[in-house]
Amino acid sequence: MTQRKFLVLFRSQPQQAEPAEAEPSPEQMQQMYAAFGAWKEKYKNDILDMGNKLESHGRVVRTSGVAEGPFVEAKEIVGGYMIVGAKDYDGAIRAASECPGVLRPGTSLEIRELGAH
Repeated sequence: MTQRKFLVLFRSQPQQAEPAEAEPSPEQMQQMYAAFGAWKEKYKNDILDMGNKLESHGRVVRTSGVAEGPFVEAKEIVGGYMIVGAKDYDGAIRAASECPGVLRPGTSLEIRELGAH
C-alpha cells in the first residue's frame, strides 16, 4: 500500500502561572536525547519532515488586510508540527505518539491527512 502523508500539530494549553520545572540534570538530558534518537531511528522511514516549533508571533490575512499577532484567544495553542508518512491513521498515530516528551499533561496531537495533489 502507498504511504500517505499526515500533518501532526502539537497542541498545548496556554502557559499558566505555574511554578517553573526544575532543569533536567546532565544524566537526564542524556537519557532524553538517547530516547529521542532511538525514536528517530525507529521511524526514520516514516518521519518525512521533523518540522519545528512555531514562533508565537505571525500574521493573519483577511480580506480586510493583514494583521500582526497575537492571534485570537484560544484554549489551545499550536506550538509545532511534523509530517509523518504512514499507510493509515493508526500508523501516523503510533509514530507521532511514541515521540519522547510529546504527550504530557496539557498537550495533545492533532493528526490530519494531507490531500493528494
